[in-house]
Amino acid sequence: MDELHELPLHTGFPYTSRHLAVDGLNLHYVDEGEGPAVLFLHGNPTWSYMYRNIIPYLQPFARCLAVDLPGMGRSDKPGCGFTLAEHAAYITGFIRQLDLSNLVLVGHDWGMAIGLAYAAAHPDNVRAVAMLEPQALYPTPSWEEFTPAESRELFQTLRDPQQGWPFMRDNNVFVEGMPHIIMNRQLSAGEHEHYREPFRNPEDRKPMWVFPNQIPVAGQPSEVVQAVEARNRWFTGSALPKLLFHAEPGCTIRGPQVDWCRTNLSNLTLCPIGQGFHHLTEENPQLIGQELQRWFRGLTL
Repeated sequence: MDELHELPLHTGFPYTSRHLAVDGLNLHYVDEGEGPAVLFLHGNPTWSYMYRNIIPYLQPFARCLAVDLPGMGRSDKPGCGFTLAEHAAYITGFIRQLDLSNLVLVGHDWGMAIGLAYAAAHPDNVRAVAMLEPQALYPTPSWEEFTPAESRELFQTLRDPQQGWPFMRDNNVFVEGMPHIIMNRQLSAGEHEHYREPFRNPEDRKPMWVFPNQIPVAGQPSEVVQAVEARNRWFTGSALPKLLFHAEPGCTIRGPQVDWCRTNLSNLTLCPIGQGFHHLTEENPQLIGQELQRWFRGLTL
């Protein structure tokens, strides 16, 4: 296999924007390269911009698609509930309408939870999954076991029926906290503006608020707990190739979660990226790009 090289980094968004109408909603996406389909799914509070420095590593070998979830990025802002199930339904429609087959899914945070929901329902159409700090890897039994522990109070506030929505709406906590709380580097002013872009209007911040309320912890919400448990009955028994990127100390994925993956997932490749927290594609994009390319080419040879 050819020697892998670091590629130049982008601070802007170097791709042509496309839109696809799915169930009456225009989803923004990028579509670069030719070959086997790789679908990149973002999490909270990000959008396809987060993959700008990862796509170039796969673009010579694959058709790289990165889509913005409803209400996020440059996709339409609907009046839906932004639940895990609703996001999965829109992504299912997106895949169906573009007739994507034998997919490799790359997902960060909730993007991976959404991707795995699709994979569990369509196992014959997914070839492999690459996970970056996946959210809802398994239900967390209690708040005492919630990861990261230092964010427990914040997430409990966001789930409070009275305080949660006003707190997110008025403080934009996830976007404004990105450069100095859960990232191992400083974003440039331009990069930070790209992440602010979808949420300048406070009323548009609902998707960022709903996601914390979807985390399956202490038995709630029960429908997400049940969905994740059902998904994991498939996932833990599947021989699907799996790649997990994780950082030190990490955020969503720390020691217990890595151990769970080692114990419960077969055909798993673990890839530590060094020091980092949650937004791994901003913290070490070149290593992630190189290792993702290496793993992907191993799948397709």
